[in-house]
Amino acid sequence: MENKSQRFKLLDTLYLAMMILPIVCGIIIKVLTNPPSEGISITGAKIYFTLKMPIQDLPITESQINSWFVMISITGLCLFLTHGLKEKADTKRQHIAEWIVENSEKLVIGNMGEFFSGFAPFIASILGLSAFSSLLALFGLYAPTSDVNVTAGWAILVFVLITYYKCKCGPLVYAKSFADPVLLAPLNIISEVATPISMAFRHYGNVLSGSVISVLLASGLQGLSAIVFGKLPGFLGEFPFLQIGIPAVLSVYFDVFSGILQAYIFAMLTMLYVAGGFPADEYFRRKALKNN
Repeated sequence: MENKSQRFKLLDTLYLAMMILPIVCGIIIKVLTNPPSEGISITGAKIYFTLKMPIQDLPITESQINSWFVMISITGLCLFLTHGLKEKADTKRQHIAEWIVENSEKLVIGNMGEFFSGFAPFIASILGLSAFSSLLALFGLYAPTSDVNVTAGWAILVFVLITYYKCKCGPLVYAKSFADPVLLAPLNIISEVATPISMAFRHYGNVLSGSVISVLLASGLQGLSAIVFGKLPGFLGEFPFLQIGIPAVLSVYFDVFSGILQAYIFAMLTMLYVAGGFPADEYFRRKALKNN
């Protein structure tokens, strides 16, 4: 029994390490690869190295590495919350795990219907990955959601799912949907192509704009502090008093609220586009005819 308890605690420690160490590694890599700079510095994801490929070289960027760190941390969190599950919940972690599962299923069924109840893990993954990626900015790390390549990859995946469910009644029904009505066929085709583009740029643009505004405001507060308190004697005249607290309050909105909001919006659009594109009436009519 004692060995079982020690093994349980050891696994808990391992899962907690999976949650924390990737973020620590990201911070260490950030410190070692980014030399200190003065003034405003707004750049894209840093390219660490490039892999030689037959058709086109593959750059390994800061956003890719940080995305892997986020996925490892989320995996550790899931393993920690589900470790030692019992038939009747008697621990806080199991209550949290059940709350996440129940609310994910309610969200999916409420927006997509019973037919898509199996989408709950996928939607929960999108919410978690997007939210945690944006929250990396709180640790001074580059948020993967600030890279259009990352959000574009998610949008393409969602677009494949949308097209798959639109083709549930066959490619002919899917093709006919563009000619409903016939005069708007060109606009329907453009709208179809624009779906992943709009999803990618909406998510990327909102997260990136928040980061840019935070940097500009922090720099502006430093200059304003020099004007207001610059005549104080000694180091007091150089100390950026106005940068204390105010950027942190702004970060609560731009990094926390806005990041979580954009994750929710992306998940909602995924559910609405997939469920809205599925020809449910025709699908169930054909299924009933086939069974009869």
